[in-house]
Amino acid sequence: MLVVEDGQSQREMLRDFLEQEGHSIEEAENGEMAIEKVQSGHFDFILLDYKMPGMDGMEVLKKVKRINPEIDIVMMTAYGTIETAVDTMKAGAVDYITKPVDLDELLILIDRISERKTLIRENEILREKLWKKGITTDQIIYRNPKMEELINMVARVSASRATVLIQGESGTGKELFARLIHKMSPRSEKPMIVVNCSALPETLLESELFGHERRAFTGATARRKGRFEEADGGTLFLDEIGELSLPVQVKLLRFIQEREFQRLGGNQTIRSDVRIISATNRNLEDRVKDGRFRDDLYYRLNVVVMNIPPLRERKEDIPSLIQHFIESFSSENKKEIRGVSSEAMDLLLKYDYPGNVRELENVIERAAVIARDPVISLRDLPFKEVTSHHGYSVSAEGTTMKDSIETLEFQLIEQALSDAGHNQTRAADILGISERTLRYKMKKYGLKD
Repeated sequence: MLVVEDGQSQREMLRDFLEQEGHSIEEAENGEMAIEKVQSGHFDFILLDYKMPGMDGMEVLKKVKRINPEIDIVMMTAYGTIETAVDTMKAGAVDYITKPVDLDELLILIDRISERKTLIRENEILREKLWKKGITTDQIIYRNPKMEELINMVARVSASRATVLIQGESGTGKELFARLIHKMSPRSEKPMIVVNCSALPETLLESELFGHERRAFTGATARRKGRFEEADGGTLFLDEIGELSLPVQVKLLRFIQEREFQRLGGNQTIRSDVRIISATNRNLEDRVKDGRFRDDLYYRLNVVVMNIPPLRERKEDIPSLIQHFIESFSSENKKEIRGVSSEAMDLLLKYDYPGNVRELENVIERAAVIARDPVISLRDLPFKEVTSHHGYSVSAEGTTMKDSIETLEFQLIEQALSDAGHNQTRAADILGISERTLRYKMKKYGLKD
């Protein structure tokens, strides 16, 4: 790390503290010295004072980013307003911290940046591995950090044979993640078989999974292999696993434990090497408590759990998803659709998508088909006014996007504080923001501590 601070006592205090925490530290007492050190050495992280004589922090920030854009920079400021801090982040700083520096807060900030950097590096390695195998993650479009963590988890779990439970609302893309795990695994040359557990009645589902012998039931005129046999050496994806009846759950549990089963109506024991990935939009813990799902099966299935966030919690991904769908449906329908009007985008960002990515895809497909112009407008959307997941109404007319976002932000913060019993740490966790950001926004909206 490089500590850039013109005050000697402050600089030495930060150096001594960070060295005690195990970091390798160099110092610079002004901007010019900092630039020289960056040009001649290697740094992962710079703690940079905003106000210094001569070259100030903003100028140093811009020059460092031109030299090496990979260096993470945190700005220290006792002088600037929030707007100043925002300006530094727009210029490339990853975060800011106010002076006098809270050392515990600084450590938390450094740890978070380090974890993020590690995640990015691991995902770059993952993408390179995928590319070498001819696999892309193009269908999983994201900018959200939670989604990046999930992609990273795929890389870590795919090589194992551990069962994976993918949880998420309908339409979030659970099957896409299951397919990516299979493609990344050593089983990729073998089949991945998909079974929707909610699509068949109990008797037919049991036959679908385990197969049946001739005359096992009315209409069984010939022996039939089940999905466990067909997936031998590969992966079996059990979608909507929460819908399994208790008798089928017993048979599935036995297979997971013993790796063997019998066809319906048969007595021959069959072994099969199958990795099981399951998915559900239900809360399986609640179903266990209600006696509708076996706890021993639940613990066998959730060795690795992946929770896919709903689209309303990853709205920064919506513009990229929209562009992806526009390109896809424009080509499919032989129409030239270039984008979305600002008013339509405003409304698309406000909507909460109870059907998640699948619903957004449907909305854009419909708009691409009926649009008269190369740009999708409000008249091409199936809604003109929407209600948020928390019940707050927002309209496409009569208000600016800034006003609508601020109103919704105020209401969300107020609700989170109420849900957390006005504990700011818990409220910040609920909102997915830092306590510092929460305190600033509470002050902005006049909310009491």
